[in-house]
Amino acid sequence: MPQPHRPTRPARPARPARPSQRAPRAGGPVRRRADRPRWGVRLAAGLAVVVLGSGALGHAVMTGLDTGIQRVDPFKDMKNRPQAGHGVNFLLVGTDGRDKITAEEKREYRLGGAPCRCTDTVMLVHLSADRTRASVVSLPRDSYVELPAHLDEAGGKQHGAHPVKLNAAYAEGGPNLTVRTVENMTRVKIDHYLEVDFTSFMKTVDAMGGVDICTAKTMHDPNTGLDLLPGTHRLSGGQALQYVRSRHVDGASDLGRMQRQQRFIAALIKQATGGGVLLNPVKFKEVSSTLLGSVRADKGFGSQQMLALGQAMRDFTPSSSEFASVPIGNASYPVKGIGSTVKWDEAKAAKLFEALRDDRPLAPAPGPGRPVRSQPAVPVDVAPQQVRVQVENGTRIDGLGTRVDSALRATGFDTTRAPGNGASRDVKRTVITYDPRWDRSARTVSTALPGSELRAVPRQGRTVVVIAGADYRKVVPVRAEDPYQGEFGVVTGDQVVCAK
Repeated sequence: MPQPHRPTRPARPARPARPSQRAPRAGGPVRRRADRPRWGVRLAAGLAVVVLGSGALGHAVMTGLDTGIQRVDPFKDMKNRPQAGHGVNFLLVGTDGRDKITAEEKREYRLGGAPCRCTDTVMLVHLSADRTRASVVSLPRDSYVELPAHLDEAGGKQHGAHPVKLNAAYAEGGPNLTVRTVENMTRVKIDHYLEVDFTSFMKTVDAMGGVDICTAKTMHDPNTGLDLLPGTHRLSGGQALQYVRSRHVDGASDLGRMQRQQRFIAALIKQATGGGVLLNPVKFKEVSSTLLGSVRADKGFGSQQMLALGQAMRDFTPSSSEFASVPIGNASYPVKGIGSTVKWDEAKAAKLFEALRDDRPLAPAPGPGRPVRSQPAVPVDVAPQQVRVQVENGTRIDGLGTRVDSALRATGFDTTRAPGNGASRDVKRTVITYDPRWDRSARTVSTALPGSELRAVPRQGRTVVVIAGADYRKVVPVRAEDPYQGEFGVVTGDQVVCAK
């Protein structure tokens, strides 16, 4: 912008406007102060991106991290592997590792018993070739699989092919047999192997500053010590471990646990991309060194790959990630000598893994029935489509009842579309009246109207009444606890993270 003329020195010529700067409106004031914070934030973010994006500086930031990585060779002597597709595929394996945890942590997080050579979690993670999408597919640990012929890792004894549960692949043959088994089942070529145990998981979450998880109902599991009330909670590393390990908070057992693990990863991505981790070289190195210092990985994965991954995820948002579980044909498939296993739906599973090989999105494209949300929806116990709502205007603000009715209907509530006037026109705080028999429905409405007051009215009936007060600002989107949908039961990260 031109500088004001000063008599003591010649006026400088006006600088040409930059292409990215907008000219002020005709007759409008020049708003210098309002622009400073915005450009300051952009400058700081830009510098951080330059530090991570610069080859020399990025290398300097990450120097020395490779020395702490425990190496494994999961691809040793592997033959007849699937053909490489597009993008990068990681096999993420979560192992027991309780032998590395202190006695106090074992007591606090209910990690008693002897360590086992087993896997709690097996996930196939696909990063698209253009680095704009991450697809995470959970493989049930009790999946029925046919192990290929192999040498016992512990004793070197030769074993023929035989049926087992998926987690037995690691127990019998370690990372190598696990990779072979997953590739045989999915026909997806694995590029990198990452093995995370309890210790590395807890340390990484703590280095991130904790992760926000929200739940619509009480979650209590005496086996892990998990005890969460409805609402949003910032979980420490130990609490996060309880959350992802719990199997007894609902009747879904391992399948429910897989969905909670996927929710947690979505929240972790949100924390990393929205909390400044990827744009802060010091924080990025702290988190990376914590993770890489306590994982086992293949020889091809190290600090440079971690740096490239961080650069690729700079523009990630929760909606950039999508989560799916392998389609199940029989959740209780009996096998002699093994017990109950999880049998995949072979036809649907083949289509799922074909999509990964072809680098195609798993989530159904947004359409008339699936609008793109600008704000994550808060999980609730009862779907808004099941809740009948009558809106009344409790103020003298013209049209407030119609606005509230429309906003509730837009987020899915079954409103009457006939808002009326309340008995009082001086309501300061929005009130929700409900029949105690429909208290869960009332809590769903209350979640959509933050700060509202709940009042039980016996024999009111199933319709929940909203008396809009002067404090009304907006309706927060809500959704049922389980948003998994589509052919592969896919959910995107923005559908499962906590709303602001």
